[in-house]
Amino acid sequence: MDDYPLLDVFWSMFWFFLWIMWIFLLVKIVNDVFRDHGLSGWGKAGWLLLCVLLPFVGVLVYVVARGPDMTRRDAERARASEAAFQDYVRRTTRTAPSGPAAPVRDRADELARLERLRDGGALTEAEFQRATAKLPA
Repeated sequence: MDDYPLLDVFWSMFWFFLWIMWIFLLVKIVNDVFRDHGLSGWGKAGWLLLCVLLPFVGVLVYVVARGPDMTRRDAERARASEAAFQDYVRRTTRTAPSGPAAPVRDRADELARLERLRDGGALTEAEFQRATAKLPA
């Protein structure tokens, strides 16, 4: 261990973590290039070529030239993903089967369902009364 002083260990760790951060940034940029619908095919090819042939210069130029737009696109994707998830949750909870593990439905929806079953002959009047008595207030 005497051959490698402690300061050299710290210095090596510093450069290693900078290298890891640069790789992360390069992957993020390549991902952004492919996801940008406003960029033409030739534009995408040009940015990728620049980032592959001159990696440090390409990443630096991309961040300076398109950094603010990259942030805006990330935020828009996050909002769209959240909206799609919320829509999925709304659709799923409305059509969930009834049972002990099912989400609680709105009282009016459940009452309307019971009335349809009674009117269709699937429930007798006594069964309808018992079911409505069990509905949460």
